[in-house]
Amino acid sequence: MIKEVRIPEISENVTSGKVVSVLVKEGDMIDVDDILIEFETEKALVEIPSTAKGKIIELLAREGQEMQVGDLIVKVETESEEEGEEEKKSVPAEPEDKEDSEPVQKRAPDQKEEDGKDEATAAIQKQADLQMDKKAAPKSLPSEAHERQDERRPPAPAAPSIRRFARELAIDIHHIQGSGPGGRITEADVKAAVKQGRARVDSAGTGMVAEPSLPDFSRWGEIETVELPGVRRLTARSVATSWRTVAHVTQFDRADITHVETFIRAQAPRLKKQGVKLTVTAVIMKVCAAALSAFPRFNASIDPANNQMILKKYIHIGMAVDTERGLLVPVIRDANRKSIGQLAADIADMAERTRTKKIKPDEMEGGTFTISNQGGIGGTQFTPIVMWPQVAILGVSRTAIEPLFVDGQFQPRAMLPLSLSYDHRIIDGADAARFLRWVCEGLEMPLTMQLH
Repeated sequence: MIKEVRIPEISENVTSGKVVSVLVKEGDMIDVDDILIEFETEKALVEIPSTAKGKIIELLAREGQEMQVGDLIVKVETESEEEGEEEKKSVPAEPEDKEDSEPVQKRAPDQKEEDGKDEATAAIQKQADLQMDKKAAPKSLPSEAHERQDERRPPAPAAPSIRRFARELAIDIHHIQGSGPGGRITEADVKAAVKQGRARVDSAGTGMVAEPSLPDFSRWGEIETVELPGVRRLTARSVATSWRTVAHVTQFDRADITHVETFIRAQAPRLKKQGVKLTVTAVIMKVCAAALSAFPRFNASIDPANNQMILKKYIHIGMAVDTERGLLVPVIRDANRKSIGQLAADIADMAERTRTKKIKPDEMEGGTFTISNQGGIGGTQFTPIVMWPQVAILGVSRTAIEPLFVDGQFQPRAMLPLSLSYDHRIIDGADAARFLRWVCEGLEMPLTMQLH
């Protein structure tokens, strides 16, 4: 029998990418889990494995080609018909997902899954999507509030990833006419709605408004149109969503890290023998992890639709990494449980893998707080944007040697500017000032952390 292998759903909000390299050719014999292509998404470089065993009879992916989730990579001739029948029998029954399904009478008999996966993968993904929807239902996020305004209207015929994409762009998906099989809504339909300036969610729904159309800049001189790369597109969507959603306020302070720099100089040779480079960022992350334990509201998320605050019992800190592709934010898991040396090793490892496109998509998800360190570039202060649904982010600028009056005399001290942006809906200004001062004192007098 002939089996089709398609681009699987890789990560939330990832709907397309670019084929970097093709590792097979027509006529090759492949096994399950053999890598077919390297696929660069907006977040990371991903290896796509085969879900079938047999001979490649048709290869459709090409290097440099833009492909979407569900697009066909290869057709594989499997060994026998019986093998395929056995696989079909082993597939669990698909649960009914009202939100994802359309009326039965409207489906074509031979219609395939929207995401284009083989039956086994589709069943597994559909079960996962159902669980995600069930879990999200009682605690919906702000961007979903508009969808609940009228629960009586029929569900939109679109995959979960397409619905999420529409919500990010402030598009009411119920106003879009689908062009896919059976009228299902595709990513292209959502993009077309944006370009035409229709289907926007009104300000009463989510507070989001349509952006005005651009003028014709060529009227005033020569222009060049450049396609936004994947990471830049992702960043643009993410910061726009955060800016519209979060009530941003930024608090500024400075920490005297003279003792920290002395500590780093003293401990660096010992850690270097272990292959670890000790940095100020690792120390800051350790102090922030302790601060988040002392101030749990800064490690939370707000759910205004249900008038709830979600307190997370884990502390996963994201760190902004400047790459050739743009800004990416890998996440250090359980930062509060790691030593400064472990954090330094993890930071170096994840930063390197992020810059070399070896970071995995799930390693850039689940952050509860973020640190953006621009000290290596310069600047005195900046106002970082909170990465929604987080509620706070710490900006770190360049250390400056300044005279400070200490013990009755002026002394040269290493002063580190810090900027804390936070969501005023859940954090008051006084709390932000206390949190940031706690971080400063934790850097200046590390034993302070042991008192909490």
